Amino acid sequence: MKLSITTFKRSQTYLQSSCSHLWRGLNSIGNEEKIEIPKRIHRSPTDILRCLETTISRDPTAAHYKYHDDPYLIPMSNVGKRTFAMAQEAGRKAAHWVRKENAELFNHLEADPVIPSFLPKLVYTEESKVTEDDLIKVIANCQVQDAQIVYKLLKNQGNKISADLQQALLELVCYYNCSDGIAEEFIEERWFRQSSNLKERQRKTWKDSSFAEELFQTISNPTAETYCTIIQGMNKYFQVDRAWKLFEEAQNKGFVLTTDTYNSVIRVANFLKESFDMRWTFIVNTLDDMNKAGVKPNLGTLNSVLHVLSTMGTSRTVKDYILNILSEFKSLGIEPSLGTWYYVLVTYCKERGMVSTILHDIMNQLENKEQQIKDISDTNFFVTAMDICRNHLNDADLAKRVDKLLHVGSNYDLIGDSYKESIYYRHYFILMSTSIPLEEFMSNIYDVLVPNIYVPEPGVMSEILKQIEVNAAVDYIPKLWTDMTTFDHTDRESLVEAVLNIMVDDVSPKKDTTLTESFAAIAWDIYVKVENQNIKKINKINLTGDLLGKVMLMLLKNDDFDKACKIMDKLDRDHQTVAGVPKIEVLELFIDHCIERKMPTRAIICIEYCSDSGFPQCGVLASKLNEKLTLDEDHLNRLSRIVGDMKLSSKVAEEVH
Repeated sequence: MKLSITTFKRSQTYLQSSCSHLWRGLNSIGNEEKIEIPKRIHRSPTDILRCLETTISRDPTAAHYKYHDDPYLIPMSNVGKRTFAMAQEAGRKAAHWVRKENAELFNHLEADPVIPSFLPKLVYTEESKVTEDDLIKVIANCQVQDAQIVYKLLKNQGNKISADLQQALLELVCYYNCSDGIAEEFIEERWFRQSSNLKERQRKTWKDSSFAEELFQTISNPTAETYCTIIQGMNKYFQVDRAWKLFEEAQNKGFVLTTDTYNSVIRVANFLKESFDMRWTFIVNTLDDMNKAGVKPNLGTLNSVLHVLSTMGTSRTVKDYILNILSEFKSLGIEPSLGTWYYVLVTYCKERGMVSTILHDIMNQLENKEQQIKDISDTNFFVTAMDICRNHLNDADLAKRVDKLLHVGSNYDLIGDSYKESIYYRHYFILMSTSIPLEEFMSNIYDVLVPNIYVPEPGVMSEILKQIEVNAAVDYIPKLWTDMTTFDHTDRESLVEAVLNIMVDDVSPKKDTTLTESFAAIAWDIYVKVENQNIKKINKINLTGDLLGKVMLMLLKNDDFDKACKIMDKLDRDHQTVAGVPKIEVLELFIDHCIERKMPTRAIICIEYCSDSGFPQCGVLASKLNEKLTLDEDHLNRLSRIVGDMKLSSKVAEEVH
């Protein structure tokens, strides 16, 4: 996989010559341009609001403006947020459906000027009389299905369609793959569906023998622009074999194709060529073809080349190619975007490769700079950078720099979608919780971002609980349990056990009555939730003897004897179905509380449970009960039947014999 020196120098010469021609053209334009001060600068309706927005910073503790300003109506879990957002979209779609089904009720034109969005959508049928203006309108509104219908109606009615209009229609159907996209007003649906759509595009989704291909074939004299459109559309939806044939056909006809067309061809090199050597040779040959055709590269060319290189392993040669490409494009005045640095990161920081600190160098160039989106891959930078900070470098200071860059200006718009945002903060939380003091993490990160910006997933919450256990910071348990209840995490057995273990293992010398009460309330809440969980639930939490014993221990520490008795009754009643048994120390503590309250019947039930569970200490417990309390004959007989021939005490022997 080595680039021939001659070929690379030829590409380098082309890139440098293209740069000099570009700058000469720009200088000539600058010399001829005259500066004119306009009498009026057009402002959009939201310009004043945007100016006001720059004077304040966002309050992370406030809920998103899309939610009702009511704490009882603001969703706090990931499922709740998604459900709320999609419910809003469903309401909008229902309104669209009502308007569509009852179009005759929405024909009053009271607004002046008329607001087209309020008017019902036109429905085209085989009897509709249409003109080119109708086709122009549906194309401008990106109504893909309607544009196809109107075009066919025009053809059937014998109307002649101009070449420019055919080209515009071809661009529309190729871009959307002959299907209507999500309407712009459905913002939430775009937010939650973008990531899944990106995954889907990694396979062939182009509709074969579709309207786009039919339209291309009906164009009698296809131009270079026509070929460019169909090639880019096919490459976008990974019909690469057909696109490559059309690309070669266009070149054979002598057409000069656009830079974006060459970029789309380079980007799918992985599908056209199998080995790494063949892919790199293909890239070099394509760049050489661009040079011969006089086509100037742009940022898309750079990112397309790096996209292919990022899939070609971790060899030193690939990394050298990337540095050389970056240098060549920089000499042309083409500045890298965040997407460019994303491809650099995924090449240098492979999971199984050597550790690379190139992210430090990238941050030195990006720090404190507001970024503008220039490529769709720009939205992958922040989530990838934070992933590298956590898993590749384990560098908390670098993670802080990345997070600071994310909040410069409008850089947060480049976080991508809900999925990328969640992954970003997942890496950030886990890294910071294990790298900085727990108090600093909870006050500066957790309390600020949770729950309005980010809702920790169960895996993240588990890591936080581990740090609380390591640092013996049990004071945070009540708050975390409240959050876990809010976030619907209490059905996770691992988290419930982690919380119980932290409370049970707490041996701090300080006596905090409030904390003890909170622990008891949490333990009882766990029991109630597990006891009342849906019987049809697949992954149910099992009530084990150990879990019930820990709940009982927390209740007894808070002197909540009545609830502890309910736990004991549960153990005794369901002895055959509850797996495992509590620790003997918990049962001894329960008997001590029974003795303190002079309740021998309760104590005997516990001793009988100990005997049935095979604890050898039941005789000692029976003797202890007899020594501490004055038992009647019935109690003594029950104890004798439980412990058998074991000596309770001298007092027991006297009473029995």
